[in-house]
Formats: sequence, structure tokens, C-alpha cells
Amino acid sequence: MQAMPDYDVSEPLDTDYYSVFANVPAADRDVWNRARAFTAEAMPQMNDYWERAEFPAHLAKRMGSLNLLADGIAVPGLDLMSPLGAGLVNMEVSRGDGSLGTVIAVQGGLAMRSIALFGSEAQRETWLGPLGRGEKLGAFALTEPEHGSDSVALETTATLDGGEYVLNGEKKWIGNGAAGDVSVVWARDDAGDVRGFLVEQDREGYEAETITGKASLRAIHQARIRLNNVRIPKANLLPGARTFKDTSKVLVATRLGVAWSALGHATAVYEAALNYATQRTQFGRPLAKFQLVQERLTYMLSELTSMQLHCVHLAGLDAAGLMRPTQAAMAKYHNTRKARELASIARDMLGGNGILLENHVIRHLLDIESIHTYEGTQSIQTLLIGRDVTGQSAFA
Repeated sequence: MQAMPDYDVSEPLDTDYYSVFANVPAADRDVWNRARAFTAEAMPQMNDYWERAEFPAHLAKRMGSLNLLADGIAVPGLDLMSPLGAGLVNMEVSRGDGSLGTVIAVQGGLAMRSIALFGSEAQRETWLGPLGRGEKLGAFALTEPEHGSDSVALETTATLDGGEYVLNGEKKWIGNGAAGDVSVVWARDDAGDVRGFLVEQDREGYEAETITGKASLRAIHQARIRLNNVRIPKANLLPGARTFKDTSKVLVATRLGVAWSALGHATAVYEAALNYATQRTQFGRPLAKFQLVQERLTYMLSELTSMQLHCVHLAGLDAAGLMRPTQAAMAKYHNTRKARELASIARDMLGGNGILLENHVIRHLLDIESIHTYEGTQSIQTLLIGRDVTGQSAFA
């Protein structure tokens, strides 16, 4: 029987010091409330799944049944989320757990978005509904063992042979790559152009193994994939994706989702620190009465508020079709850095209790390390923004 924790630090406090969310439209608040209810349902399970490094597939399917996976993508039969609504879902689910937040990033942000933007009508009809409802799981296979930040240099090939493409190469760090149903594989065609292909994971020659030994996002599986003469029909080519610039359109959209996810993590650790400060007594009084603790909480709140402003403002620009790629890069750059900092402060404020999974902070701290890296590292975002403001490229 699991022991009861000494402190209850997971109670959501709806932190909104600047009333950033005061005027959230009713439809967006409804989907936020759905995400909040799901998070309350899932959180009591996640520490155990995280500690065992097991993927709770039933919770991924549960998110689909609640229409929390689509990430603002139009899916027949499902209500369309606005950019703000999709962001709030990313934030709320990540406030509960980073692995579950990454399920949304992979399923909706990457796999479904690739099909929605570049797929044929038949491909959209076949895949978007089952993926959006969580009946099928999708993967986005771009990065390779030797090509992460320089994924534009990918080496996986797709050679046309009669009415089929033959795929060869390797992919790494692919969420749901070994536990899903279909992978969007990015490869070079005979002309050397980067194209997208739908590869069912049960095809002969598709070999995937779960990457073990992770200390971050332990409750979602990433895979290393080997494609050995995998044959797919020409109809599995995403016809609208013709160059790596098209691939980048998917990544840009997902970067804003990562900024929202970072905000969710930061909210969780700030509220854990505040809850702990009011419950923990030392030297005869609550920690909340110490000047140093109040200074730390004030600093955390100021940074959290800045993160909220980044996200909500860009959601408005996105809805108006005015968000530029480097603005999404700025939000990702800012928010993941701040989430790491706030998690470190919260861990320290909880003292020894900060390393216990039952108090959640250490799980968020470690999971933030992954979201700080994926969809473009801090260094890559820096170069994108730097090129935009100076007009000079510093890419090697």
C-alpha cells in the first residue's frame, strides 16, 4: 500500500497575477476545463508510470476520447480548438505531467499536423479521425542518430521502384515510434528533396526499439528506428510536402505548443513551492513567513507571469495568421529557459522533499530537460532569432 505524502503540493491554484486568462472565451475555457478534469484523473497514476518507465497508452486514448489530442487541427467529427484553446490544453496537461504533454506534441502537433498540412484528401480521411480520437497512435520520424539539430541533412532515402517507394535509413528519438500505428517518415527522394511518407509500423523491414535509460519523460517511449528496404505504395507519399521548408512549417507550429507546455511545467513547480511554503513549518513558523522564501516566490511569480504573456499574445497572433516563425522560436527560447530555472528554485525550496516523486517537482524538473531540447535546442532558437534581428546568418 502506497504511503500518504506528508504534504499536498499538487493542488492547482489558478495562478494568474496579471489576469492574463480573465477574458478567455467560453469555448476555450470549456476545453481547458476538460483538460483540467483529465489531469486530475491522470496525476495519481503518473508517478508510478514514470518510475517504471512505462507508457500509459490508456491515458493517451482517454485524451483522444476527450478531444484533447488534435492541437488545433481540424478533424471531422471533433470540435475545432482555437490556438488559445490548444495552448491551454498543452499547458494544463503538462502541468500534470510532461510525458502526457509530449503525447499531444507528437500525436497532434507533429504527426497529425503533417497529414493535415500536406496529406491528400484520402490520407486525411484515413488517418486524422482515428488519430484525433486516440484510436491510433502516430509518430513523427525526422531526427537521425547523426542528425538532430542539423536534421536538414538527413540521410534516410526513399527510392521509387515501380509503384512503390523503398525506404532505407535510421531514425532516433521518435516518440511513439515503437508503440504506435503509423509514422510520418521524412526521407530524401531520388531527386534529393526531403519528402514525407506514411509508414505503417507493422510493415516488413520497419524495426523499432524503445530507447532505455532515460531520466526524463520516462512515461512516453522514444524509439530508434531502422528502415531496411521498407516498401510502401506511392499513395503513402504526402503530396504537399516537397522540401525541408515544408517540414519546418510543422516544427514552427509545434514550437509554440512547446512554449505552452513549458508554461504548464513552470506553473506546476511554482504552485508546488507556494503550497509547500504554506504547509511546511521550520523554526516554529511556516516557511511562507521567511523573507528569503517570499523573495523567491515573488521572483518565480514574475517570471511565470512573463511566460503567460508570451503564450497568450502569440496565440492571438497565430489566430490572426500573423505569427512569424521567429516569434514562435522566441517563445520557446524564453519559456523553456525560465521553466528550467523555476523548477530548480522549487526543488531547492522543498529541500530533501524536493527529490521525492510524491511531491512532483523532481519529475517536472527532469522532464523540462527534454522539452528544452526537442523542437529545436536553445542554441538553434538563438541562431534563428539572431539571424532575424541582425540580417546575418551565423549557421555554420
